[in-house]
Amino acid sequence: MAFHGSRGSSRGRGSGSSGPRGGRGGTSSGGFRGRGGSRGGPGSRGSSSRGRGGFRGGRGKPIFDSQRLAQQKEAEDAENSASEASSEEQEVSEAESSDEEDEPVPVVRSYASLMQSFAAEAAPQAKRRKIDHVPEPMQPDEDAEENLDAKIDDADRVEEPEEGPETATDGVFEDEDDSEDSSDPFEAHFATPDDNVLAQRLKALELNQWTTQKISLPKLGKAVISLPEKEESKIAVPLAIAGPSELKLKQKLAKVMVDQKPTFDSLEKSIAPLIFGYQDLFYCERNTARSDSLRRLTCLHAINHVFKTRDRVIKNNARLAKEDNSDDLELRDQGFTRPKVLMILPTRESCVRMVGMITALCEPEQQENRKRFDDSYVEKEEKFSNDKPEDFRELFSGNDDDMFRLGLKFTRKTVKYFSQFYNSDIIFASPLGLRMALEGKDDKKGDYDFLSSIEMVIVDQADALLMQNWEHVEYIFEHLNLQPKDAHGCDFSRVRSWYLDNKAINFRQTIALSSFNTPELNTLFFNQSKNWAGKVKISGTYTGAIQELGLKAKQTFSRIESPSFATDPDARFTYFTTAIIPSLIRRTKDTAGTVIFIPSYLDFVRVRNYFATSPTTSALSFGNISEYTSVKDVARARSHFFNERHSVLLYTERAHHFRRYQLRGVKKIIMYGLPDNPIFYKEIVGGYLGRSVQEGKLEPGEGSVRVLFSKWDVLKLERIVGTERVGKMIREKGDTFDFL
Repeated sequence: MAFHGSRGSSRGRGSGSSGPRGGRGGTSSGGFRGRGGSRGGPGSRGSSSRGRGGFRGGRGKPIFDSQRLAQQKEAEDAENSASEASSEEQEVSEAESSDEEDEPVPVVRSYASLMQSFAAEAAPQAKRRKIDHVPEPMQPDEDAEENLDAKIDDADRVEEPEEGPETATDGVFEDEDDSEDSSDPFEAHFATPDDNVLAQRLKALELNQWTTQKISLPKLGKAVISLPEKEESKIAVPLAIAGPSELKLKQKLAKVMVDQKPTFDSLEKSIAPLIFGYQDLFYCERNTARSDSLRRLTCLHAINHVFKTRDRVIKNNARLAKEDNSDDLELRDQGFTRPKVLMILPTRESCVRMVGMITALCEPEQQENRKRFDDSYVEKEEKFSNDKPEDFRELFSGNDDDMFRLGLKFTRKTVKYFSQFYNSDIIFASPLGLRMALEGKDDKKGDYDFLSSIEMVIVDQADALLMQNWEHVEYIFEHLNLQPKDAHGCDFSRVRSWYLDNKAINFRQTIALSSFNTPELNTLFFNQSKNWAGKVKISGTYTGAIQELGLKAKQTFSRIESPSFATDPDARFTYFTTAIIPSLIRRTKDTAGTVIFIPSYLDFVRVRNYFATSPTTSALSFGNISEYTSVKDVARARSHFFNERHSVLLYTERAHHFRRYQLRGVKKIIMYGLPDNPIFYKEIVGGYLGRSVQEGKLEPGEGSVRVLFSKWDVLKLERIVGTERVGKMIREKGDTFDFL
């Protein structure tokens, strides 16, 4: 790989407009769960953007239940539309007019007012309604969306009343001595933290003061360790852990781990002290090979935390029952509500893997509602051929439905599936599924009190959640650890003091596992990580995807001068229309076989409309494939492109994420923006051009790639060109860089 430096001067400056960039992937009313959030401006919110893109295909393609609505709506639109142009205008208007007003975050009440509001509830209360979503009786003429919602709700519906206050005095997981061990991270973090250290760090958190240290962890990557401290001090690097015997595990779990995994691998040795030390962790190097190790560690940590919490509560109940004068005992051992662990996952299959790991570790004698769980979540049929990449098969194999929520309750001998949220110890949910429970529906009020005492959040495959609606994830985190609106039978004399002081967010551990880092993930981790024990971000050093293409091709990277993040879309579009389009028009005969890859759906709509309406591009025939395109239209676009009836094909990142089309006839690639996932670059550049060479449509070495990037794409660029090159390409005066 030869690096020819830079040439030329800066080209294609932005137009200077300050319009915000919309949500990544946009939103649509066509039943699509878009990659929400916003880039520099408000994105769309709510369950109106429910579809995940793509459509229900046949065998060999991922199935998206939520897209049945999209297909029905497309069919209705096709019947009612007067022309193809009007349908395109409708799609644009849907994508650009879905912004809704942000729902304000509920106001947190002080402890005094909270206690006062609960004073009237001292008498035994009637059972609260269940919080899980229950469908209303269907009318014969209700539309398809309501029918789909009913099917979804029925799968996860819970017919269980909310339990009252915890009064059990038996049923502990173990009969071992439960004396406090000051060296146990559980005790040091939650029960008996050092008061001086805790007070100093809580004060530093209020002032947003952090001490940061960058280190290199062997075989793990670059680590940025941060502690909330006012004064700069050297941070002690956690020592590696050789195996589970060095962890403070419940005896039952320790015995199982000795049999299953007596020693840790290199990844587990380095990452275990961070996870079990209750520090926040953002790990950006997750892949299919490491997924089992990460899943085992996080599940082991979660159930160890649950078992220790439950045993402490039950044994303290027994102490209070034995004491003649229990008023003198102050046993603060719990939160406002029972759920302690929240796992945010992309699909039902990912939930199946997590639950399978948990049951393998705790080995319950009985599993209540297991058959219902298998019927609702497990799909064993192989849907994909072997030519699909490994990361795609991991994400979309099995049941890939992204609308679910599940409560899991532990007793001494039993694991209960589909427990009511307020009776659960662990909650598994997709972002959409949990948000629908939080918001409620129709005449049912939303409820988020069951998230008030969450002490651990695990977000697995966070990069996949970016391709759903990221704003759902942000919404969930905004509603974590808020003081409850109702008492829910809570015994306030047993609630830990830091819950009453509204400091629960400072004790919550957040673990996010992703294949790569993005601005959205960085922002969430920065804003939501307020753990007094500190936080760690781990990322790798990249050689660059351009080194792994497997073929020779000229790759030209052009830097766009973009003064601000908000004006980046306008600067990119201006550069594209003034520098890229003229080069295509000048050599119309050589344009055939050009794929224009566009990451954002809103940018895709803008470019597609430009191709369709601008006199400048009237000589260019083009097709388009997006996450909304029907199966029939995709097949037609691919055929016309391969046969050169269309010389240009517009192709979105999310269409590739959900379908991984293997396009044929590609001779030239223009990347309107870089993909988040570096695997996509290898598949599109190396895969598409390589296939054209194999089929004789392209001579070896004749394929070309043109990539547009700005300084706001530094994380993406690092993964594509490598860590060593990215700084020079962002800072150098020249704006064009060639790789051969």
